Amino acid sequence: MIMTPGLRKIALTVHVASSVGSLGAVAGFLALAVAGLTSKDLQIVHAAYPAMELTAWFVIVPLVLASLLTGIVQSLGTPWGLFRHYWVLAKLLLNILVTIVLLLQLELIGYLADVSPETILSSADLRGLRMSPVIHATGGLLVLLVPVALSLYKPRGLTRYGWRKQHEGPTAPQR
Repeated sequence: MIMTPGLRKIALTVHVASSVGSLGAVAGFLALAVAGLTSKDLQIVHAAYPAMELTAWFVIVPLVLASLLTGIVQSLGTPWGLFRHYWVLAKLLLNILVTIVLLLQLELIGYLADVSPETILSSADLRGLRMSPVIHATGGLLVLLVPVALSLYKPRGLTRYGWRKQHEGPTAPQR
């Protein structure tokens, strides 16, 4: 089912806003993670991790889920389809990957937020845990930039399903 032009513009606006918003939110999260890891000011370190937890739960998670959902709606409601073009399929898989990694990191982020006010986070045993949000946010930011590029360039290439659908034509019987 193809969406009407007005509905498509609304869905596209929500999708682009949630996708770009998630990029910005992850960039802000990365700034907090770097500050928590490198700052010599104890107040900044103690504040960074609870702020990261709030940002993750109330900004990044909703935006990433909205981007995933609206991307699926967009692809199903437009001629691009969800499984017809490799670039659309790649965007879907990258978004699912980002969502899974994000959800897996929430426990660590919550742990760091819980212990940061009462612990000296400079100890060597917590250094690895404190590096994880920096590494994952950096990776997440880079991975989130790939769908942006795919959306802009729309590289050619039909999947087998897309090729088959394109060559079935409008007179082919519906299954």
